[in-house]
Amino acid sequence: MRPVHEVAHIINSVKPQLPGIISNTWKLRTLYALSRCRTAAMGGHIDRCDNPKCNRLHLSYNSCRNRHCPKCQGHQREEWIQNREAELLNVPYFHVVFTLPDHLNKLSLQKPEVIYSLLFKTAWQTIKGFGENHTFLGALTGMISVLHTWGSNLSLHPHLHCIVPAGGISKYGKWKSTKSKGKYLFPVKAMGKVFRAKFLAGLNKAGLLEKTLHEKLTVKPWVFYAKRPFRGPQQVIEYLGRYTHKIAISNHRIIRTSKDSISFMVKNYRKGGSKEICQLPKSEFIRRFSMHILPKNFVRIRHYGILSSTGKKKHLITIRRQTGEVRLLVKRGPILAGFCPVCKKGKLVTIAIFQDRGPPGHLIRQLNQQKKQCHRV
Repeated sequence: MRPVHEVAHIINSVKPQLPGIISNTWKLRTLYALSRCRTAAMGGHIDRCDNPKCNRLHLSYNSCRNRHCPKCQGHQREEWIQNREAELLNVPYFHVVFTLPDHLNKLSLQKPEVIYSLLFKTAWQTIKGFGENHTFLGALTGMISVLHTWGSNLSLHPHLHCIVPAGGISKYGKWKSTKSKGKYLFPVKAMGKVFRAKFLAGLNKAGLLEKTLHEKLTVKPWVFYAKRPFRGPQQVIEYLGRYTHKIAISNHRIIRTSKDSISFMVKNYRKGGSKEICQLPKSEFIRRFSMHILPKNFVRIRHYGILSSTGKKKHLITIRRQTGEVRLLVKRGPILAGFCPVCKKGKLVTIAIFQDRGPPGHLIRQLNQQKKQCHRV
């Protein structure tokens, strides 16, 4: 069901004030792109179903294809998941989360590329180091990491969601499972301490670790956890579907808008994840949303070790010979693009392409007539 309210509507309602709310030109360009997505301003095309029994016209406006757009993630997510499904290993996987404390929020806004790159780097260094340690595994493991920067109310909350296989490949080409017999990955408290130490060392090397900041960052343990393993490969796929192409807020969470404010659904994790309504002025909503627009060309999904592109080419066949092939209970169907959404049999044939002036008048009249006929039925 199509949502009533959209992020694009909110952006358009405050568009004249945007330069006063957001000073970063890249973020402004992103917001403008989102506001035009699937509108006549982007141009588009008209297709006709080639099924003689249907023969319907379909109007489609072009997508902005921006990774921060709530309307452009579905197809990209499905395509990415299908590629990962073909690469799954027949071993348990753990869900690991690395979180930065809020004392680093100011630096994250000032130097997002530096801070977020360091987060990826130190997370993998931590996982890789424990994996190569013979006390815990003694093998090269792997990791897929997805950067999220938001909390439920759009506050800044940088963290990495990672999936890590419960084992790795030894230097002799043998698969080794974690010594915990699948109950846990590596010692959680020890991993948290190593992650913090490595991150602080990275900050210091970058010249960003002032004395007062160092004191604040070492007073309390950092939030870090590794969940129990997924029950099977199907759960890994479901997890990837939820997290990989998720954005700060979906259109479906927006429940009400007025002239000056917006209300959207949030989860209060202090109350067990109960749902509440958050109301913000539109300018504040845009400001918070823009905090999660990543720097240009910044990669937010990264693969490491045996799950990297090089690692898979080198080790995937060897690991599967030893662990067996993955058998999914439910396989995702192929992505059906170009088929008529009404009859689902005919293929769509493009009969007109238009730019920002909009579709040709005679075809618009045919579309309107088609709508009237549908309403009569």
